[in-house]
Amino acid sequence: RLRYICRPVALPRAPPADALARVGVSCGAVNRNQRRLGACDVRLRSLRDAVGAFHLSLCLGAAAATMLSSAGAMARRTALAARAVVPRAGRARALRCMSSDRRDALVLWFNELGIQDVPLVGGKNASLGEMYRNLTPYGVNIPNGFAVTAHAYHHFLKSAGITDEVHRILTGVDIGNLDDLQTRGALVRGTILDANLPADLVESIEEAYERLESEYTAHVDTAVRSSATAEDLPDASFAGQQETYLNIRGKHHVLDACRRCFASLFTNRAISYREQRGYDHFSVGLSIAVQKMVRSDLASSGVMFSLDTESGFRDVVTINGAWGLGENVVQGAVNPDEWVVFKPMLKELKRAILAKRLGSKQLTMVYSGQSEGDPVRNRRTTKAKATKFCLDEHEVERLAKWAILIEEHYSKVRGADTPMDMEWAKDGQSGELFIVQARPETVHSQTNVSSLQTYKLAPNSARVIATGASVGGRIGTGKASVIHDVKDIKDFTPGDVLVTEMTDPDWEPILKLASGVVTDRGGRTCHAAIISRELSLPCIVGTGNATSEVEDGAPVTVDCSGGEEGRLLEGEVSFQIEERDLGTIPETKTKLMLNLANPSLAFQCSFLPTDGIGLARMEFIAANHVKAHPMALLHPDKCSKADQKALRNLTRAYDSPEDYFISTLSGGIATLAAAFYPKPVILRFSDFKTNEYATLLGGEPFEPKESNPMIGWRGASRYYSDGYREGFALECAAVKRVREAMGLTNLTVMIPFCRTPTEAKKVVEEMRKNGLSQDDGTGLKIYGMCEIPSNVVDADAFLDVFDGFSIGSNDLTQLTLGVDRDSELVAHIYDERESAVLTLIKQVVERCRARGKYVGICGQAPSDHPDFAEMLVEVGCESMSLNPDSVVPTKFRVAEVEAKLGMAAGAKETIIEP
Repeated sequence: RLRYICRPVALPRAPPADALARVGVSCGAVNRNQRRLGACDVRLRSLRDAVGAFHLSLCLGAAAATMLSSAGAMARRTALAARAVVPRAGRARALRCMSSDRRDALVLWFNELGIQDVPLVGGKNASLGEMYRNLTPYGVNIPNGFAVTAHAYHHFLKSAGITDEVHRILTGVDIGNLDDLQTRGALVRGTILDANLPADLVESIEEAYERLESEYTAHVDTAVRSSATAEDLPDASFAGQQETYLNIRGKHHVLDACRRCFASLFTNRAISYREQRGYDHFSVGLSIAVQKMVRSDLASSGVMFSLDTESGFRDVVTINGAWGLGENVVQGAVNPDEWVVFKPMLKELKRAILAKRLGSKQLTMVYSGQSEGDPVRNRRTTKAKATKFCLDEHEVERLAKWAILIEEHYSKVRGADTPMDMEWAKDGQSGELFIVQARPETVHSQTNVSSLQTYKLAPNSARVIATGASVGGRIGTGKASVIHDVKDIKDFTPGDVLVTEMTDPDWEPILKLASGVVTDRGGRTCHAAIISRELSLPCIVGTGNATSEVEDGAPVTVDCSGGEEGRLLEGEVSFQIEERDLGTIPETKTKLMLNLANPSLAFQCSFLPTDGIGLARMEFIAANHVKAHPMALLHPDKCSKADQKALRNLTRAYDSPEDYFISTLSGGIATLAAAFYPKPVILRFSDFKTNEYATLLGGEPFEPKESNPMIGWRGASRYYSDGYREGFALECAAVKRVREAMGLTNLTVMIPFCRTPTEAKKVVEEMRKNGLSQDDGTGLKIYGMCEIPSNVVDADAFLDVFDGFSIGSNDLTQLTLGVDRDSELVAHIYDERESAVLTLIKQVVERCRARGKYVGICGQAPSDHPDFAEMLVEVGCESMSLNPDSVVPTKFRVAEVEAKLGMAAGAKETIIEP
């Protein structure tokens, strides 16, 4: 082979032609002899230099000469010289023995590839090469490997003479006919699997694998992954359509895996996807990545996105992980752990993990230990591991930093903002983290952010069949099609709701026909979730029991409109879709903020044209995320045996029950604050009534029975009381973590139901004892809720303590009119627009403005009554907090009123920002 490529070189003794023919395949065989030649540091730039190095090796003296006793030994020595003398990049060029034109290469190494090489090696390999060359200097670990090129694939088809046969089989394929699709797909794959790889391709792959052995170890374990030339493009995702083979060892098994990868270019789902997208089957080539495996079977692995996967919010990194190899996470075979990391604070070296959720991680994929058969297997995860996070917080933040580096690099290369979808793995032997794949995210990066679409379910009493993690924010209805095995997908009817244990790419031909998807297993980054987002389908994953609870053929509704929990409802419930054009929203001087307590809606709502959050209710986070009474966590001995067990299960992954409360509560608060950062977010401390507190896990022993909890032991009166002082200390600790450790100083706190100025002082002093003070140098502001008539009557005394007021029109109305707002008997009297209520609101606005203090309103009235919102503008209320669905219409009304009053947006404002 050298004879046809290199200039003739004078040799002391010409080796036989058959010896030269073996040059390159014998490199691995003589690897063990490299050291006997000594250290040669001659830089070679071409194959001519490699042959020159052969000549040099013959002149090294007796030690080398004794090794060259035959023509075969001489041939091995030639390869050895090239390997011993040439640095890594030079060896790659020498051992390929290919044309100088890279387009004709059969094998290329990661350090020779870049993102521009997608036509040569596909998206996956081009991306691995891009990262290997450009990001490893910044500490991003990428396992080494090589690419079998797309040219090698076409060379294989041509040399085997099967191109015309594949054309013939696929001509006229009907992807809407699953029987036809499956039959033709099987015929094409069989044709490819029966063909022989050409000798030069076999030789090139074997040589490359031998070199990988020399870098790591003999029989090195590899991941053999398909990389289509149309894969991982910014506007389409071919990910998962071709096959991946893990823990492949030895040249024979690598060659077999490569042949199977070539055949997988024609899986049913790949044929269907290309037909649907208009890609010609033969314009798409297949390259193969052969990459050193990370021993995550001894540790953990997963996926990572440089945005929020549900809303497309760009300022976070979302990480999912489970024990063992990462296929379980990708396929949705497990419910993984999840972390959400805030990019701005990570860059400022603050504590950046906003939230973490423990997954059940039912299965662990490990090496099978068998030389033949399947090289990997699943086993049940031990209870000790299932109840423990698979990464510590330092590892999570390191991965998030890498995600930022990768995103920034690809955005710079492409000249456009490029969110990324990545796969990571932790090596259980070295403890190191690695990135094993990266591709552009293809759903939210293509979304039009100038409009906002909202799904709203009609009022109903439908039974909830199952719940799980919500994907997509949409609603869909149809007949349930319960399918347990992919071989039965031919029974699926277009428009049905697919209900199954989990999906993988083999299910894709029917996913595009479904009106919704529900799975027993999987997390928000599993296959079912990713494809559902791409297809704009409502999807609920990780229900645990949907396949056993749903009757096949029964009408159902897939409701993903309510935040992080999706609900599968009995019957087909009607719904409506609202679309708002955000590009036409007017600016207003009056600040319009949100009433928002659900952290799972925060990122989605951040796209609304608002000025922050005017009311975030801590008790909502306590009830839906913490779930346990804070005093029960501190004093579990006072709870029942059953509650004690439940408390242990709830807090098992944390250092202590207190750590669980603080971490979970601060995570919810931080998510709200981060979603709108740096806009103000006003958090009201807990304001449960005693009967509501008692419903929390372990709460009953700590709550008295009150005849009228509405005006009983609630709000401020609890915070300095012996019965709750310790619980309030935990609330303060969570706030302190968010503001100081996490750096989210846009968070302001508010005291609810404070009856007297003396009580206000007691609460502020209690906060000071717990590290929260208005003069601590962090800019903390403390507002009071103005919701009791005494707050208005004695406003100046309260404003001596508080930095401002937020008017709670709900309680202020019921206490002014003496009406129980929960009683249907007097509901007709309750009206925030009664003159007595309006008089109090106008008075407190005037006092706040006179004192230069903040004043806003966070009750329901501005959302329900347009005329009430207009009154607030007229009296000079600086902000009003609205429900999310009221923001846009109220914005238009406020702009009209301001125009009448001559209040131009952007004019000098008196508002004091939180």
